Amino acid sequence: MLLSDHVLFLDGEALVIDKPSGLPVDPPRDGSLSLENHLDSLRFGFVRWPLAVHRLDRDTSGCLLLARNPKAHGRFTRAFEDRLVKKQYLAVLDGVVDGDSGTIDLPLAKVSTAEDGWRMVGDAAQELLGKAAISHWEKLAVLDGRTLLRFRPETGRTHQLRVHALEGLGFALVGDPVYGSGNKKTRTMLHAERIEVARDNKPAIVAEAPFPDAFVKLGFSAPEGAAPTRG
Repeated sequence: MLLSDHVLFLDGEALVIDKPSGLPVDPPRDGSLSLENHLDSLRFGFVRWPLAVHRLDRDTSGCLLLARNPKAHGRFTRAFEDRLVKKQYLAVLDGVVDGDSGTIDLPLAKVSTAEDGWRMVGDAAQELLGKAAISHWEKLAVLDGRTLLRFRPETGRTHQLRVHALEGLGFALVGDPVYGSGNKKTRTMLHAERIEVARDNKPAIVAEAPFPDAFVKLGFSAPEGAAPTRG
């Protein structure tokens, strides 16, 4: 796999790749391959390796922004913190969602047990001092008892869309091994479809990742206006 073939956007300070599902952004504890093992191929003439600005879960495919120098990394990081980055995700839920669109405003908190490890939970009553998490959603299609949704998260909490799908809409993402019925052999059906980052002195960074083959295998087609599947 050559990540240089997955570039969606490239200029002097930014790089967006279509991260494959199964590739972690941070090096795993077991020593298996991660994004770090591919950074040399993404230098494109720069001395430094690019730096990931945000994180996608291992299973999540799609748009991942990297900065090509430390100053740009700082600016992009602040843009995320200030909620100035526009993001779109596609997700397949394991059930038929009621309604056509809506907003989930559900703070999230991290809990941990010796038996099950850690996970995120909704904390509407703020009993766990959860952090604000807001996700807008739109239903795109229903097929074989599953729903294809588009999420537009305002915030970027850990596992936000996975928990909002389960606790806000009543159904886990297909293949999710933590919040749903998936396992180590399944893929969580979540795809970072689009990212847009405004810049003061340059045109905005805009990138769209192709509709994933894994979604096609479930019978879904790319929504109108979406980037086509990778040929």
